[in-house]
Amino acid sequence: MKNIAVFASGNGTNAERIIKYFEKSSIVQVNIVLTNNSNAGVIKRAQSLFVDAHVFNRNDFYNSDKILDILKQKNIDLIVLAGFLWLVPESLIEKYQNRIINIHPALLPDYGGKGMYGQRVHEAVIEAGEPKSGITIHYVNKIYDNGQIIFQAKVNIEKNDTPQSLAEKIHLLEYKHFPEVIESILF
Repeated sequence: MKNIAVFASGNGTNAERIIKYFEKSSIVQVNIVLTNNSNAGVIKRAQSLFVDAHVFNRNDFYNSDKILDILKQKNIDLIVLAGFLWLVPESLIEKYQNRIINIHPALLPDYGGKGMYGQRVHEAVIEAGEPKSGITIHYVNKIYDNGQIIFQAKVNIEKNDTPQSLAEKIHLLEYKHFPEVIESILF
């Protein structure tokens, strides 16, 4: 059995899609959801799908082995960042070399980096007059949104698109492709 840990900071729609995608699998499961936000919607989503959810603080993440111990205890094969906003510590990156992936709501290397998430990304893309946007799934390294690109998918940006309408298009790409790419990485 391949075990996935999903890290999320917010509502958790991508986490929910990933859990549902693998819930009937006999060879892959989402074993735990971890969040740095005790009010995150991802907690209820995970619990409603019978997946353990664990809340941690900055000290647990950056100054202790608590998270690493949880991952070892759960026999995690792959860490998936799905709307997780903190930079992953180097110690975790070293232990899970090329086994931590992230999804970004733009076509990297553009519109990435610290502070570029959610609506901020879509606003910047539209403001720049880009003809296309999309998603990038990439490996995580010690720099925000800088790891090797695994997969990209694109959408056209129409003249009447707003950050909200672009976000809706991007979400559809995320929901369709993220679970499939995770599966391909595991096998």
